[in-house]
Amino acid sequence: MSIHERNHTTLPDLGILEVMRTIGKSVREFKLPALVTPFLMLGEVAIECIIPFITAQLINAINAGADMAEISRYSVILIGLAIVSLACGSAAGITASHASAGLAKNLRHDMFHQIQGFSFSNIDRFSTSSLVTRLTTDVSNVQMAFMQLIRTAFRSPFMLAFAIAMSFITGGPLAAAYVVVAIVLGAFLFGIALHVMPIFRRLFRKYDALNESVEENVTGIRVVKSYVREAYEKQKFGEASGNLFSDFLHVERILALNMPFMQLCINVVYAFVVYFGCKAIIETRGEALAIGQISALLTYGFSILMSLNMLAMIFVMLTMSEEGARRCCEVLLEESDIKNPENPVLEVADGSIDFDDVSFKYSPDAAEQALTDIDLHIASGEVIGVIGGTGSSKTTLVNLVSRLYDATEGTVRVGGVDVRDYDLDTLRDKVAVVLQRNVLFSGTIKDNLRWGNPDATDEEMVEACKLAQADEFVRAHTNGYDTYIEQGGTNVSGGQKQRLCIARALLKKPKVLILDDSTSAVDTKTDKLIRAGFREYIPEVTKIIIAQRTGSVEDADRIVVMDGGRISAIGTHEELLKTSPIYRETYISQNKQSHDDKMAELEPAEPVMPERGGDAR
Repeated sequence: MSIHERNHTTLPDLGILEVMRTIGKSVREFKLPALVTPFLMLGEVAIECIIPFITAQLINAINAGADMAEISRYSVILIGLAIVSLACGSAAGITASHASAGLAKNLRHDMFHQIQGFSFSNIDRFSTSSLVTRLTTDVSNVQMAFMQLIRTAFRSPFMLAFAIAMSFITGGPLAAAYVVVAIVLGAFLFGIALHVMPIFRRLFRKYDALNESVEENVTGIRVVKSYVREAYEKQKFGEASGNLFSDFLHVERILALNMPFMQLCINVVYAFVVYFGCKAIIETRGEALAIGQISALLTYGFSILMSLNMLAMIFVMLTMSEEGARRCCEVLLEESDIKNPENPVLEVADGSIDFDDVSFKYSPDAAEQALTDIDLHIASGEVIGVIGGTGSSKTTLVNLVSRLYDATEGTVRVGGVDVRDYDLDTLRDKVAVVLQRNVLFSGTIKDNLRWGNPDATDEEMVEACKLAQADEFVRAHTNGYDTYIEQGGTNVSGGQKQRLCIARALLKKPKVLILDDSTSAVDTKTDKLIRAGFREYIPEVTKIIIAQRTGSVEDADRIVVMDGGRISAIGTHEELLKTSPIYRETYISQNKQSHDDKMAELEPAEPVMPERGGDAR
């Protein structure tokens, strides 16, 4: 099961009332326009239902030979009612738009802020494409549904009730035809709405798949082009888009039945009312029913049937948005696995790190541990190298230091204090991590560097860049530190991006600096200069260097060799060459030419055997 499919099981199925309560919390300062809108709609509907009644009286008066004064009086009343109805409808449109747009703004704000508080384990439960869909498509659907709910969803029932009541007042028994047709049409329309509900639920999962396909393609477009895989990507996108097309086509075909069936009902009921109405007028000579009543009945009939159609459409819209609202609630109700303690520690004493019998797995139901029985103690200011094969959990190990995850068993301490006792901002401010995937944001180089310290001066930025061996290439740009970085850092090389990220981390002035394979794109000479600068200028900072190259860690105080989530060996470069087969094999594979010379230096010289005496030949 893919990540975006798992998203729908992160929370138990929420009842509609709980969904409405959760979403409703985001209305906040827009409650007043949301509450005013239904009352404005009630006023508009009441006046619209009165207008046909007044019009019927006007028609009857004209038929009875009324003079212009009486006709003018009716005209003034009708114009006044129309103006008031227009004012109520326009005001309702403004207040509904204000309330729905405000809800969408607050909902996006609440979801985004909730996501910012997620731990890595929370983020693992959602795919990026799914979160984007929830913040965009789902919120837009909720916005539209909220507008429909406070405006049309109130208008249609009001109109239905008022129109039926007025049709009985106006036409008497003839209005029963509207009740019968309303029941038949209502059953048909709501049956269609119920049929399309499951299809709309499937559509959201397919939206996630489509967005995921687009995101992967755009993010990895250079890889796609370098491997000439455009055709494959087009095919994959076409399949995701085609699945959406098929479901939408099926839904549209079903919903297309609404209008013809409603038109049929309107024509049938019109024919019924006109025939029996005219018959009553002729037979009673206008005493039982007048021409004005027939006109009003036809108007009320149209209003009744249109209200039913609108209710069906609203039902479909609310059904579609309900799934989106549930997905928004999944984000809003997701509780971060990592929270601040009640009385957090607000100061990190030093950069010492202790792993005491630590084990970790990514989820409680995971079959295997990612880390097992980690016992490691690092002194403040020590340089520690971490090396191991792919999947040996090197990154997982250091993620526990800044509490991006919490240990499943055992204790991780920084500065002698359990990381779970620290204020999260305090801990992460003093533990700077340059992640394996380096990210630069759109903005100038200065803007990116100040992520490490918003108050950093130009001199501090230059110093950090010099230490990270970035100053030279930054100054080579025409605009220097004001050079604009494109989104994702696409206008700088991989090595330049890594060095800027290191400089950004240094500006935090941390007590622990973690480099997670952060010099992999840097040449060996620059890598060596960076490490030498660390030793000279920040000797008091604890440095953990995760690397694939043994050359990046060989001058560390100690090197930790990881294998299968366990610590296989700990020692200096020379010690591990003698005692650790994993480290020795890695070193040999990377340094075949110089290996024999290096091993000769480490091995004691063999004793020289004295020559055996004998005759010279």
